[in-house]
Amino acid sequence: MTPPGTPPPEASPATPYDHGPDRHTGTAAALLPLLGGAANLASVAHCMTRLRLELHDRALVRDAELRALPGVLGVVDGGTSYQVVLGPGTVARVAPELERLRSAAPPPVAVEALAAPLAGSLTESLTESLADSLAERGAALRAERAARNATPGRLLLRRIAAVFVPLIPALIGCGIVAALAGLLANTRLLPGLVPALVAVASGFMALIAVFVGVNTAKEFGGTPVLGGAVAAVTVFGGVVRIDVFGERLVPGEGGVLGALAAALLAVRVEKWCRHRVPEALDVLLTPTLTVLVAGLVTLYGLMSVAGRAATAIGHGADWLLSNGGAAAGFLLGGLFLPLVLLGLHQALIPIHATLIQQQGYTVLLPLLSMAGAGQVGAALAVHVRLRDDGSVRRTVRSALPAGLLGIGEPLIYGVSLPLGRPFLTACVGGAFGGGFVGLLAQSGHTVGATAIGPSGWALFPLLNGSDGPGPAAALYGAGLLIGYLAGFLATYFFGFTGRTASRKGGTPVQGVPPSACVQDE
Repeated sequence: MTPPGTPPPEASPATPYDHGPDRHTGTAAALLPLLGGAANLASVAHCMTRLRLELHDRALVRDAELRALPGVLGVVDGGTSYQVVLGPGTVARVAPELERLRSAAPPPVAVEALAAPLAGSLTESLTESLADSLAERGAALRAERAARNATPGRLLLRRIAAVFVPLIPALIGCGIVAALAGLLANTRLLPGLVPALVAVASGFMALIAVFVGVNTAKEFGGTPVLGGAVAAVTVFGGVVRIDVFGERLVPGEGGVLGALAAALLAVRVEKWCRHRVPEALDVLLTPTLTVLVAGLVTLYGLMSVAGRAATAIGHGADWLLSNGGAAAGFLLGGLFLPLVLLGLHQALIPIHATLIQQQGYTVLLPLLSMAGAGQVGAALAVHVRLRDDGSVRRTVRSALPAGLLGIGEPLIYGVSLPLGRPFLTACVGGAFGGGFVGLLAQSGHTVGATAIGPSGWALFPLLNGSDGPGPAAALYGAGLLIGYLAGFLATYFFGFTGRTASRKGGTPVQGVPPSACVQDE
């Protein structure tokens, strides 16, 4: 631990991958050995801010060096499901470079081949002792990780999130185009362009079920195109001619929930066929049976069930905000940051998408976005209270723009979480902001988002509500201000002990330099 009064260390010299046109390639090249090499990466994917990696052996990751790497804002350790926070924009450029390096790496050399020349120089007893020691240590590490991270519910949520995360860019783009179309329609500018913009914005949402089906089959081990084919049944216009227990089906009934269920069933049917259909007939029978069986079950069962579930979600959200909006907003706004910390917030995407399909906007996203406002307020309080720690203040200033735009990981992993108490007081700020937005909904003034993905200031172009886009933006802005203020005050007065506020050093946590991490004592 750095002794009190020790001045912040000098900034380390720039590394070859910090600047220049090849910095993303350099970042990927620097990450690869720290993650255990190309052979240790089972898959590489990314969301808006994080590299999402599946590892063969978690023990091969060099955590301390990885967290200290320039450009790494933090990590989310889920055992073999490992996430590296790089921030928006950067992660979308580093991920393909990392995948390219992984694919281009030569096949690993067998451990036995490398160890053979040394076999004669080691005594049998020493070899056995070393092997036993490593085996015991590896078993202990695996047991600890498995007990903490590999619960069935948590793994399922991650897999469902993996289905929807790749859809976020299209949801953002189409949502902004839809907002532009609405603005032109309301102002009566360029009336001839409005129908074209509506078509561009609506095409993806009309066929989102197909994309959900493709991603679901891919994630759960099926053939992507078969998952998409079965999910497409739910949006086919001809389903209106099908009578199910005296009721006519409606295209899109069940929304993304129906598509998800249909694709999951298609995966199960396909796997069943792969194990039982003769190889000579597999190319004909397996896809036919998958589409036929899963498609019929979807039409005569899953669509209706999913439709009722989707309706229940819509009614539940309306009831929750109408009857307990302030309390519900306070609770949800306060608990959302821990969900972001665990990477489980993406599991809410199906609920948001269902509400958007039903009501035109999701009333939950603006409320949950207040958590980011609390985080910003907490970071500003840290900047004020730790006036003698230049490293912390630089970290706050560099992460604050992303925080204002709703990207919370830089502030979480670079500021509030390493400090301890400010993370909790940031949650308090989010709770007060969420309580305000919930109170508005309870009084009949709902604020919703027409697309998912952005939050913070970036959500303003996507806002709508019971009173229209303008009032919705004003009310949302008021909620942000309350979140900022509550987070600031809670952190300023309760986020530090007396000793903490006067210290300049600390123990590194989550890759933050020593002087940027002051722990409560």
